[in-house]
Amino acid sequence: MRRFIGLLALTVMLPLSVWAEGPRDSIKGVILGQMQAFDAQDAEAAFAYASPKIKSIFGTAQNFADMVQRAYPMVWQHGDVRLLELREIAGGQWQKVLVTDGEGRGHVLDYQMIETPEGWQINAVQLLLAPDAGV
Repeated sequence: MRRFIGLLALTVMLPLSVWAEGPRDSIKGVILGQMQAFDAQDAEAAFAYASPKIKSIFGTAQNFADMVQRAYPMVWQHGDVRLLELREIAGGQWQKVLVTDGEGRGHVLDYQMIETPEGWQINAVQLLLAPDAGV
């Protein structure tokens, strides 16, 4: 009987743990997918990861790419990308990302993620204070 109850508990908990990791994995995939698009200098593919709000602000993939090149050069031409913690703030999902630029300097960015009918999309990015050189 104990074995049955343990098995039943495992059967119930397993889908819950998979569900809990689902958004994290999906968000990770979106951010890394956009980074790969930037690597390929594929503005259309990078723009596809943007939320409807971002798409309406920039209108075209080229306008979006121009903004990223000017405002976030460490993202457009990045080295290492490491996802840090995913946090819920005021009901929204925020993913911290450590990006190394072409000169080896680290930059911490915060990605606001929203869930849309098309899946998770990037709704905003803000540059946070740079980590200490020893980090």
